[in-house]
Amino acid sequence: MDPVEQYLESKLQERQQAGNLRRLTLQHAPVDLYSNDYLGLATNGILLRGIEETNNNKQVTGSTGSRLLSGNAEATEQLETRIAEFHKAESALLFNSGYDANIGLISSISNRHATILYDELCHASIIDGIRLRQVNHLRFSHNNLQDLEEKLQKATTGAPIIVIVESIYSMDGDMAPLTEIVALTTQYHASLIVDEAHATGIFGSNGEGLVCSLGLQENVFARVHTFGKALGCHGAVVVGSNILKQYLINFARSFIYTTALPLHTVHTVSNAYKYLASPNFANKPLHDLITYFREKIKRSDNKGWMESSSSIQALVIGNNVKTKNTALSLQNAGLQINPILHPTVPLGMERLRVCLHSFNTTEQVDLLFEILNINP
Repeated sequence: MDPVEQYLESKLQERQQAGNLRRLTLQHAPVDLYSNDYLGLATNGILLRGIEETNNNKQVTGSTGSRLLSGNAEATEQLETRIAEFHKAESALLFNSGYDANIGLISSISNRHATILYDELCHASIIDGIRLRQVNHLRFSHNNLQDLEEKLQKATTGAPIIVIVESIYSMDGDMAPLTEIVALTTQYHASLIVDEAHATGIFGSNGEGLVCSLGLQENVFARVHTFGKALGCHGAVVVGSNILKQYLINFARSFIYTTALPLHTVHTVSNAYKYLASPNFANKPLHDLITYFREKIKRSDNKGWMESSSSIQALVIGNNVKTKNTALSLQNAGLQINPILHPTVPLGMERLRVCLHSFNTTEQVDLLFEILNINP
């Protein structure tokens, strides 16, 4: 066997022995309690008009190149203008994914003189963006304002300071104390980046995100909104100032050196934003279901539920085997809920990650807790 393949096989065997080897699967239970399609837009047909519009106009299906070469289009620039207005920002720049947006934004705006402070539970794309540049970086305890302030004090040397958080954290489902974080970044003259991936479409009267719902948009340097979750599409956007957009066009490698999003994707995203801004938009049914779910937790025998007012509800079990077995019991009852194991989460924090959607029912929630109470 090739020496590299020997190394690869040994690492896979380590994962297998630890019980956390990842595998792709096509088999899913009928009830979706695991996907990020929080508003059902990926499956309810509302966004299909984007594909139909592309086909009716006989437009090309591929973008043919990067935005800086042949891949730019009037529809793309119009969408960026609409998104900027919707999220109450000066400008917006599309990226091919949330991962691309984070690594492009973070790696390009930082340098060896800057200091980045980031929440310890930030997404892998944020951490990878930091690692791509030689930059001073400090991790602060999750949602810990005292720890953040202490590190801001240490970082205050006259060089740029960047603080990075998520508005809703993807594994715990909890909310960042954004108002207090903004107060600290303002006090210490730091620039704040907020990843709104799991808040877009969910928080705000029209799904503008948590930053806008709190009226903090003027105090945030940059926000990342992704389209692959509640918007039911693909891609992402960085919103911020006109200067930031022009800078990213010139220096963000994940924007410069990649093929642009195709027009049918652009039209689909455009229809998602039209829906958010329309009188038909409603995220209240989802929040009503979240409230119902939290009430069920209060009466549950399972004590590992994390505090959350978002679509993401996490039950920490803390054991690979038990976590997988509990997930299997739910799947056998028709509820698709996946086990989340180390290294995705820290050792001892293995969990079930329940994702609530506008199309889920209280009866499905009742069944979930009935099964969990049998297997406390």
